[in-house]
Amino acid sequence: MKNLFKTWKQDIPAGLVVFLVAVPLCLGIALASGANPFAGLIAGIMGGLVVGAISGSSIGVSGPAAGLVTIVAPAILDLGSFSIFLSAVVIAGVLQIIFGIVKAGYLSYYFPNVVVKGMLVAIGLQIIFKQWPHALGYDKDYEGDESFLQADGENTFSELYHSLGYVTPSALIVCVVSILILILWDKKMIQKTFLKFVPGPLIVVLIGIIATVSLDGSNWAIEVQHRVDLGIAGKPIKEFFTFPDFTHLADTRIYVIAFTIAVVASLESLLSVDASDKLDPKKRVTPVNRELIAQGIGNVLSGAIGGLPVTQVVVRTSANVNSGGTNKLATITHGSLIVLSVMLVPFLFGYIPYASLAAILIMVGFKLAKPSVFKTVYKQGWLQFIPFIVTIGCIIFTNLLVGVLCGLIVSFLVILYHNFKLSHYLEKDGENYNIRLTEHMTFLNKASLLKTLTNIPNNVKVTIDQRDVKHLAHDIMESIEDFKIRAKDKNIEIEILTPIETI
Repeated sequence: MKNLFKTWKQDIPAGLVVFLVAVPLCLGIALASGANPFAGLIAGIMGGLVVGAISGSSIGVSGPAAGLVTIVAPAILDLGSFSIFLSAVVIAGVLQIIFGIVKAGYLSYYFPNVVVKGMLVAIGLQIIFKQWPHALGYDKDYEGDESFLQADGENTFSELYHSLGYVTPSALIVCVVSILILILWDKKMIQKTFLKFVPGPLIVVLIGIIATVSLDGSNWAIEVQHRVDLGIAGKPIKEFFTFPDFTHLADTRIYVIAFTIAVVASLESLLSVDASDKLDPKKRVTPVNRELIAQGIGNVLSGAIGGLPVTQVVVRTSANVNSGGTNKLATITHGSLIVLSVMLVPFLFGYIPYASLAAILIMVGFKLAKPSVFKTVYKQGWLQFIPFIVTIGCIIFTNLLVGVLCGLIVSFLVILYHNFKLSHYLEKDGENYNIRLTEHMTFLNKASLLKTLTNIPNNVKVTIDQRDVKHLAHDIMESIEDFKIRAKDKNIEIEILTPIETI
């Protein structure tokens, strides 16, 4: 924290961009969860101010996550009260703190890099697909919806086609102009001038506001349903907050929901931490157990005043990195701006078109899913490319956690296949057969080795080279001993080079 303001010139503008992106996502996720819109803003504030201050992540941004909608929405209905649900959120936060204390965060170190890369690309593609309708001015589906099957009855791809029949020309023009501005803003002709200190997304939002005001009352007006709504107009401040009801703690459903939220929110946060560390230009490593504790404290406080569950989220983190954020001041700034906007200028959001925000997010998505990423992973070979593609496809057609799980399973199967096929190397020179074993010979390599040994013909010499082996399982040793016995009947001469101690 002592160097918090060291890079303020980069972090404050980045925090402003994250703030602009985060607010509609917070609102959309709250509405999809069946909660008051302000519950999403509370979660955004806690993610920025509380988690941002405690977390060891320099660039990670936390807030309400779309991945929890399928848990939160039914839980509120099942418990029959949002205030009872909030007690589960508080308990979930306590459980996350415990997870951090017992060092469960190290689970994230077992996510293969190729799966995390696939996750980032999939999220980038999701952003582009999901923001396309908003870019056209079709805003029926809520902001932040990441599921393939959407709340409006469409799916990700049918929505793209359906939205073509509901184009709002003014929104489309705003989005196209905004994308062109954002592309231009990254060019050297802008970055070499004083304009480099002005965030491109801020210009985009200002253009959107100007378009809304100037077109109001005309046939090209950007109607209210195509603009951000904080959902707090005309309401007294006491209605913004809901407090948890702890009088139903004897209900076991509360603990089941709390545990589910704690596990899923922790997994999403750990995945996002791994992803954010890869996005970080400085390649800093986030202390994962501290992150779980930070998320837990954030959820305890969010639930205590009426907020949704909090996790670290890739979309907002990506927006932070792409906007030049380098330190946690950016995420704290975004949380502070949510507070100030709600207190001072809530009406201003009513003039921001979703199309303007769509342009910002589409550019974030493109930077995550650049064609060069596919090319790089493909060059690394099929053993990397297959889990990468499977992760992308499964996330797009299901959701983040299911997609990552599929990627992990395929990665494991690929490793098994690789070990099965490449457990040893066979070289033949006339009647001399040289079998060179690889470093790690486990029971998984038994079938492959047995197949090779079985196919060796009579009356030859076989050399089994163990000089590279570091770990040799008893299963492998027994297979070799059995082969020695069979070799006597087949007149096979056997030589074993450098036997090592078995494990």
